[in-house]
Amino acid sequence: MVLLDTRKVCSFADYFVICSGDSDRQLEAIHRAIVEGLKAEGNVHYHSEGTAASGWVLLDLGNIVVHIFSTAERDFYQLESLWSAAPVIVKMI
Repeated sequence: MVLLDTRKVCSFADYFVICSGDSDRQLEAIHRAIVEGLKAEGNVHYHSEGTAASGWVLLDLGNIVVHIFSTAERDFYQLESLWSAAPVIVKMI
């Protein structure tokens, strides 16, 4: 998982969270856990796009965009490289 501070390099989000899973089931579980956590905190204002089967699920929380990738899609799109000017806040291996 990587958390990027995109405030100085992006006009539509302050932070990007980029994470990945090894299977459709893991992607669905990550997505579900985030949505359940948001609801538990009373935040129901988000937009979701994509499916686990497509390899990329995006959650738009306003100032935070969460990208949940399959390993192959994450390697293909390389968002960390695309947004390399954004400082890394957290990187978990």
